[in-house]
Amino acid sequence: MKHKTPKQTDAFAQLRTKIFWSTIGLVAAAVCGIYLLYTLLLKGNFANWIVTAYQKIFQLDYYAARTLYQWSFRNYIELVFMGGVALIFLAAFRIYLRWFTKYFAQINNAIDSLVSERTAEVSLSPEFSAIEKKINTVKHTLEKQRLDARIAEQRKNDLIVYLAHDLKTPLASVIGYLNLLHDEQQISDGLREKYLGVSLEKAERLEDLINEFFEIAKYSLSEITLQYGTINVTRLLEMLLFEFKPMLREKNLSCELEGEKDICIRCDADKMQRVFDNLLRNAVLYSFAGTQITIAVSRQEEEIAVSFTNYGEEIPEEKLERIFEQFYRLDAARSTSSGGAGLGLAIARRIVTLHGGTITAQSADGRVTFVVTLPVS
Repeated sequence: MKHKTPKQTDAFAQLRTKIFWSTIGLVAAAVCGIYLLYTLLLKGNFANWIVTAYQKIFQLDYYAARTLYQWSFRNYIELVFMGGVALIFLAAFRIYLRWFTKYFAQINNAIDSLVSERTAEVSLSPEFSAIEKKINTVKHTLEKQRLDARIAEQRKNDLIVYLAHDLKTPLASVIGYLNLLHDEQQISDGLREKYLGVSLEKAERLEDLINEFFEIAKYSLSEITLQYGTINVTRLLEMLLFEFKPMLREKNLSCELEGEKDICIRCDADKMQRVFDNLLRNAVLYSFAGTQITIAVSRQEEEIAVSFTNYGEEIPEEKLERIFEQFYRLDAARSTSSGGAGLGLAIARRIVTLHGGTITAQSADGRVTFVVTLPVS
């Protein structure tokens, strides 16, 4: 059974106290009003006042005015008294409702503030301090979510514009060199080979950019679902290293796999391979030429940790967390010739989180390290 904390229990204590004493005060005022009415009608000089008023208004003598009073008031004094009591009760009840419903009006205005995206903080009566705090917390959360959504949308739109702009360059090159091959009747084999090589290189770059578009659409429109199975993490990383040998050779990089052998976990093999592929690709892209990349695998009780360490430009502290945001790229330049759409690390974190793990980044002394921690089962 869940026990309420003293703070939760006393959240509305001030409101309850105010309602209680306000009710007591209003009831006391109504009782006093009824007593005054009783004194005035039955024990006071009410009859003399009415008789005097009749004399002055209708120009009657005392006995005629008294007879009129007898006929209009005295014979119905009980009904007059009950009517007066009813009026006092209705007036008191209306005052009470008007006072009480002001709280609902405040809460309604606070909800309107959430819907209308007003920037000012919600302010309620002191009795509703607990609700005021919670509503402002929700308000700030919604504002942050809306801001994050706008920033992510803007990043995506900017990236699409940049990609579309960059599509023109390789496409123009491909068309240009193919036109040269088509128009030039007499061309040496060496020059033909050169033109074809450049056209192939630009066409491959064009394919990479088009794949970026598919990646953006896939990330935005689909949900990641996991298909679990048991995999050998060490073997998976060895296969990945073999596939990356050409990329490593291009930058004269070496890559070492350290740690325990034959560590097995239960996960989605394809998705986890994508995580490791993204991290190793990042390490290769942002490593200084001629340096070493280290992949370390270790097991601690019911978790395994896989780290990717490379030597490259240090990542500022304030950007270490942001690099996992979708469409965020450390290089703010317009060109997409290096790096991807800013989705790799965001997708990696999403996959790792779905597996119940964590992914973190560290950067110091010219080294950048990404650590993936996953439950064994």
